[in-house]
Amino acid sequence: MADVKMVSLTIEGRPVTVPDGMSILEAAKTAGVLIPHYCYHPGLPVAGVCRMCLVEVEKFPKLAPACATSVGEGQVVHVHSPKALEARKGVLEFLLINHPLDCPICDQAGECELQDYTFAEGRADSRYREPKRFNPVEDFGGDVLYVQNRCILCTRCVRFMSDVAQEPVLNVSERGDRAFIGKAEGHDLTNPWAGNVVDLCPVGALLSKDFLNRARAWELDRAPTVCTGCSQGCNAVAETRDNVVVRLKPRANDQVNQYYMCEVGRQGYREFNRRDRADQPLVRRGNALAIAEWDDAIASAARALSGRRLVVLASPNLSNEALFLLERMLVAVDGAGVFRLERGVEAPLPGAPDLALRNERAANATAARLLGFTETEAVGSSLGDGDALLIVGDQLDGIGSADLDRASSIVYVGTALPASLEARAVVVLPITNIVEEEGTLTNLRGRVQRFLQAKAAPGVARPTWYVLADLLAAVGGDGRFFMPAEVFAALAATHASFAGLDYEALGLRGLPLVESGTPADTAEVTA
Repeated sequence: MADVKMVSLTIEGRPVTVPDGMSILEAAKTAGVLIPHYCYHPGLPVAGVCRMCLVEVEKFPKLAPACATSVGEGQVVHVHSPKALEARKGVLEFLLINHPLDCPICDQAGECELQDYTFAEGRADSRYREPKRFNPVEDFGGDVLYVQNRCILCTRCVRFMSDVAQEPVLNVSERGDRAFIGKAEGHDLTNPWAGNVVDLCPVGALLSKDFLNRARAWELDRAPTVCTGCSQGCNAVAETRDNVVVRLKPRANDQVNQYYMCEVGRQGYREFNRRDRADQPLVRRGNALAIAEWDDAIASAARALSGRRLVVLASPNLSNEALFLLERMLVAVDGAGVFRLERGVEAPLPGAPDLALRNERAANATAARLLGFTETEAVGSSLGDGDALLIVGDQLDGIGSADLDRASSIVYVGTALPASLEARAVVVLPITNIVEEEGTLTNLRGRVQRFLQAKAAPGVARPTWYVLADLLAAVGGDGRFFMPAEVFAALAATHASFAGLDYEALGLRGLPLVESGTPADTAEVTA
């Protein structure tokens, strides 16, 4: 910042100093002043079409759009002057001429910027007595519906598809009061990033089919999380209603995903609502698995894993804390750690640097490698005759019971018991999924990011790190951890790549590893 020219100005009586070239609208944010706006979005090119951000700048001949006007030295800006308020009231009145007053049935109600600004600055009544324009709802393909009656033509969706997704499927068709958002003939919003137009729409004109009529905005509980759809590690918000995850939305982070999230990540929420969850510890009694107390199940699991070479099959979606405890366990009993990794087609978002749906479809393969786990495609090849197998989080998709024949005992730690283990598992320890616990993940660029708990766990399922800490202690290791922050502190204290990182200091946007991509002095636990 030393070589950046700074400009000082006053906004609503508050002095601010910001970099030269910044818009008045962004400068106002630094002063804690919100200037109403619709067409402006920090992730899109400035259009200046809605005129909702008009402000009064002293010595300017007329009101200026704050989104398209740069700051100047000594400027004095009035956001809530009578002149600016009257102009914005007029803008709102025009926008509402054809906008239906259907807030009670609109999915956007409660988080609608037109609703908010009309309440704050609009007229108390309407002077318009003529019939409103009516057009039918249009299916834009993919997960998107277009409700033309609600559209205020801010063009955020058009600019996202043309400038960010660089697939100009949308446009503004017709002119005047007949104008609407059109879709190129023969094309649909099936781009893997097209769902972002729903988030960008400020008024409920673009809706998600998946979320349609499922919940009101004020009924939702929200918690910051990290998407586990791929190794990008997009920041997200998990929204729940009655302890059920109903949608994932992107959370802004310039270092990871800017303002966006792909369709694969959005639809991943269904995995968190599985109804076949393991919610009680199970221990094999004869030919059947029987419900057991946690202490008995942990002790049984420790006995099943002791006295044999241990192979750990870990999910690459486990947290850093869980992987660290598994690594400590392998050091304590001398074993090998492996993980399987699903791969898919990489889908970049062209207008957002270094943002893509990555081909590695797991959130924490980077940490798994740093902690000494080896990627494998065939679990059976990692097993020796008589080995003990500890499976943590892997759902064993594509693996049959015959692939595990060489294991003398199998302990399963997971959210749902795979069918192939119903007759083989000696102990089943139920754990929480990522939205039911807190911890950290490391994305492909080595950025360590925290996620928080969004919903309660089923039954007596426990956080993954908690279960593994108990199991580590039961097999003779040091598992005296009572908080995930304590596990992370131990990880940072013993691994050079994580050195200097503090759990609380990570905040909600994360910090990079000191030595990203180099496992340094991590313990070697490869197969």
